[in-house]
Amino acid sequence: MPDVATALAGLVVILVLATATWVLSLVRRDVSIVDSLWGLLFVAAAVAYTVAGDASGGARRTVALVLVTVWGVRLAGHITWRNAGHGEDPRYRAMRRKHGPRFAVTSLVRVFWLQGALAWLISLPLLYAVDSGDDLDALAVLGVAVWLVGFAFEAVGDVQLARFKADPANAGQVMDRGLWRYTRHPNYFGDSTQWWGFWLLAVGAGGWWTALSPVLMTFLLLRVSGVPLLERGMARTRPAYAAYAARTSAFVPAPPRRT
Repeated sequence: MPDVATALAGLVVILVLATATWVLSLVRRDVSIVDSLWGLLFVAAAVAYTVAGDASGGARRTVALVLVTVWGVRLAGHITWRNAGHGEDPRYRAMRRKHGPRFAVTSLVRVFWLQGALAWLISLPLLYAVDSGDDLDALAVLGVAVWLVGFAFEAVGDVQLARFKADPANAGQVMDRGLWRYTRHPNYFGDSTQWWGFWLLAVGAGGWWTALSPVLMTFLLLRVSGVPLLERGMARTRPAYAAYAARTSAFVPAPPRRT
């Protein structure tokens, strides 16, 4: 079982990386780069847990490291590509105007360190998975299967949406094809599902209590920074979005409803 020192090593690495990225944001005058950092924080935490832990390597550790790296690097690359050339996110521009000269310190605490703290809490299943020298048990295999389902929804959903937006004929339209026909947010559903997979990897190593992680991730996506923000924006800018929302599940994939 991992000790407190190993857990704190992950927190320290996350906060150092978040602070370094904050310095870069001051140079670039663009806090939006924190979005690209999100996935990489978990990769850094997993590496820190591996280096600081005492357990010898095992299949569970290897699988956890591979899965979180694939998830984190893909997400960081996708967000970086998506945000390129769009300037700072309007949320951060509004925060910059509101706080004026105090914005630098405010962004460090309320954006970078806050996201770092959340990333550390969510990363706790990785702490157990990578600090275990065990082979895979039945729950871990199930966790990998759940992760693969989540990864498919997130990655395929992102690709489908990118192709839809790239077609000028779709300007001002609502994406309701492919996976988006069955859920309004296949990428968010996939993200949440992957963390339930990480939790299953941790259960066999004694980390059953880290269910806090996928619960928190799902809550953030459903109630805080994911679905609510996007839905408000779409409702304002896409007249057809109300009809789409009426027939399409918000999160968990389901056949379209008759309207």
